[in-house]
Amino acid sequence: MAHVVSASAERTIDAPADEVYRYLTDMQLHSRFLPPPFYDFHVEEGGVGAGSVIRFKIDFAGGVRELRMKVTEPEPGRTLVQTDTNSSGLVTTFTVTPQGAQTLVNITSGFDGESGVAGFVERIIAPRRLHRIYGKELARLDAYAREQRAG
Repeated sequence: MAHVVSASAERTIDAPADEVYRYLTDMQLHSRFLPPPFYDFHVEEGGVGAGSVIRFKIDFAGGVRELRMKVTEPEPGRTLVQTDTNSSGLVTTFTVTPQGAQTLVNITSGFDGESGVAGFVERIIAPRRLHRIYGKELARLDAYAREQRAG
């Protein structure tokens, strides 16, 4: 029996929510915020917001996983969701919350983990590692937003 593994990170971004959301929905731009271990990023369909399909690889937990994500916007301007169309069950949600001239961005992922001993280890290690990776992604997003405002 698989268990859901989840991880999240959040950060205040120094830009208004509408700008931050626009950065996140532009898939080519969004790829600039992805730190290693993400690589080989491609837009297969669309490119901005709902209906886009992106493909990338992640070097994670001793192996490379190729993900193909379909983008939806359950709450346009506030929530962007990427769902793996392959078999991992991975769902990553970006939530944008206005805070005056700044924005709180939360990234949360969940996926079907392994069972048994491998699953136990995965449930301990994966959330910590993803939290660090998402922290780096949010730092890159904040740096980009600051650069645009200084522009």
